[in-house]
Amino acid sequence: MAGLDLASKVSTKERYLWGDAGAPHHIVAYDYGIKRNILRMFEERGCRITVVPSTTPAKDVLALQPDGVFLSNGPGDPDAVEYAPAAIREIVAANVPVFGICLGHQLLGITFGGRTVKLPYGHRGGNHPVKDLATGDVLITSQNHGFAVEGSAEGIPGAPDLQVTHLNLNDGTVEGLRHRQKAVFGVQYHPEAAPGPHDAVPHFDEFLGALAGAR
Repeated sequence: MAGLDLASKVSTKERYLWGDAGAPHHIVAYDYGIKRNILRMFEERGCRITVVPSTTPAKDVLALQPDGVFLSNGPGDPDAVEYAPAAIREIVAANVPVFGICLGHQLLGITFGGRTVKLPYGHRGGNHPVKDLATGDVLITSQNHGFAVEGSAEGIPGAPDLQVTHLNLNDGTVEGLRHRQKAVFGVQYHPEAAPGPHDAVPHFDEFLGALAGAR
């Protein structure tokens, strides 16, 4: 897996729309291997989604005038998705809220100066305990990844603009991060997991709240 850009292999080749065209919120989703239930959960929350290929330039995304941009999950080595960080930086600079899941979370870490590492044992399946550092709550999560953003509760080396929000209680790896000034955050686990667990579903509502705050 190391060095493999699999996101561009599994990504849609053409832009497509999902949801009610009259929905009040417009999300542009980068498809690095997106799960359909993510699209369903955005649709349930009053969003129409434009799904774009993984290599879409930021200028094309911003031309769609999104309320927010979503960075999807996907396979492969995040370091090999070399085209993503520049696009993400440009979108963040335009003050568009950004939310990333799994690979999207890892790409946020890289974008702001962090590094990713290959885990000796990947996180697979359900029942992974994750601590919310702000509240002390423990979420039971579903996970499927072999890489992680390097860091600890103290922060992410090389990425002073990011703060760590969630940690894995089994091995201490970074499970969530947030930009200190911008409406940008990501989680390593899958809040859209079906049939569950559903402890992390409120992250979608958190993102929708960021859209409202950016208007």
